[in-house]
Amino acid sequence: MNLLDLVIALPALGFVLALLMPRTQENAIKMLALGVSLATFVLSLGLVNGFQSGQTGQQFVTDNIWIASPEIHWHVGIDGLSLWLVILSTFLTPIAILLSWKAIHDRAKEFFAFVLLLEFGLVGVFAAWDLFLFYVFWEVVLVPMYFLIGIWGHDRRIYAAVKFFLYTMAGSVLMLAGIIFIYLRVGTFDYVQILAAISSGHAMLTHTEETLLFLAFFLAFAIKVPLFPLHTWLPDAHVEAPTAGSVMLASVMLKMGTYGLVRFCLPMFPTAARENASWIVALAIIGIVYGGLVALVQPNMKKLVAYSSVSHLGFVVLGIFSFTQIGLDGAVYQMLNHGISTGALFLLVGFLYERRHSLAIADFGGVATVAPWLSIMFLVTTLASIGLPTLNNFVGEFMVLQGSAQANFSWTVFASLGVIISACYMLWMYQRVFFGETNEEVKHHVPDLSLREWACVIPLVVMMVWMGMYSQSFLPVVSEANAKILDQSKMNVPLRVAAPRMTEHAPPDLSRPPVTAAAAGGRADAR
Repeated sequence: MNLLDLVIALPALGFVLALLMPRTQENAIKMLALGVSLATFVLSLGLVNGFQSGQTGQQFVTDNIWIASPEIHWHVGIDGLSLWLVILSTFLTPIAILLSWKAIHDRAKEFFAFVLLLEFGLVGVFAAWDLFLFYVFWEVVLVPMYFLIGIWGHDRRIYAAVKFFLYTMAGSVLMLAGIIFIYLRVGTFDYVQILAAISSGHAMLTHTEETLLFLAFFLAFAIKVPLFPLHTWLPDAHVEAPTAGSVMLASVMLKMGTYGLVRFCLPMFPTAARENASWIVALAIIGIVYGGLVALVQPNMKKLVAYSSVSHLGFVVLGIFSFTQIGLDGAVYQMLNHGISTGALFLLVGFLYERRHSLAIADFGGVATVAPWLSIMFLVTTLASIGLPTLNNFVGEFMVLQGSAQANFSWTVFASLGVIISACYMLWMYQRVFFGETNEEVKHHVPDLSLREWACVIPLVVMMVWMGMYSQSFLPVVSEANAKILDQSKMNVPLRVAAPRMTEHAPPDLSRPPVTAAAAGGRADAR
């Protein structure tokens, strides 16, 4: 058992221990959940410290037979693509537990146990290298989130939970069918062996088979992203979920979909990915603009932030299907950025809800007068969400737009509208909630941040600045993993560099070919 196995196992152990504790020991259960989640995060930092940059394969690998027939392996490991997503999961779980400290009293034992089970599933999804094991973790994540929404949600929680469950299960069944088909064709669930068999030609897929398999996997991942028009479950789930559920759903669960697109759809089905890229990019751009326009007219803060996720994750899908190095790097970085900034938005909206017991923008106004520090933290998060330079979202969105411009400049023109629209709906929402006349309800029921709330929000704000100012702390290992994926897919879009302009004093050297990024190694790195 290596360090990664411990990071996966510890939340599962905490889940079991929480269920065994008496229901009356509410504070002890909370302390257990917080302690386990913090210990898991500290252990996960060892993955960063021990990760070998420059080594593009799996690290911290465990590969043992789990089930003999059919042969299913406990095959886990991380690379540059999954490393930071594992850290994101372990980083946000203690924050989700801490922000629920005073908000959850009914069935607290089950609530905090389910949060730990959710962390177990999320880390497992990003670490699994056996397709069947990946599917098991994928379904494990569904269970605690269903109960978090259905039991501790708001008035329409049952409707939202069932809708979330049905949408996700519909895509999951198709993915399971695809996994079984691949197993029957290749004879293994091991991702590395499957990829080697497909790329070498030992497991030949017809054009129709590859297209159908691509669509089966893509639909499961697109629902989870969610990509327009498969997004309709998301606003309902966010509005009805408790604050911790919204934070984990937006920050980490949605990244399961975009991670799946990069990890499975591109390398395993490269021809189908290329052939279907045009309509997928069209849906991503529609989602960027549509999500922003719908967010602009929302009277509910949570629903506004939910539709902003549809828009922001459209950028991620656009970067993935630009098939460029910088676009894919930007897409992965934007997954992390969205997890931090949108998670912070849901957290701060949750603070407002706990004070006013309302999510309606019209019920607020003048909050900056009575809660100046809360207003400042919300402003920083708002500016990060709309992509202000020096904050995290700017880096990811800029890289995605640069990558899409290399592939097709018209994509960038339309997608850029989303950046403008996001500034409109976020700043307008901020103006209505925090400025203007302070009504009596806000004066008496909206105090400033408490010490516990500071402990929740400060780490997120620090990460927004760090990721915006020092992106190279994160990007090198991501770039290495993405370069390998693009090489496996054999579809990196080269960036052609114009030859120097001729002058009278420097006649052209016709013996040299035009310079291309492909000639320099196939990496279109315009950073």
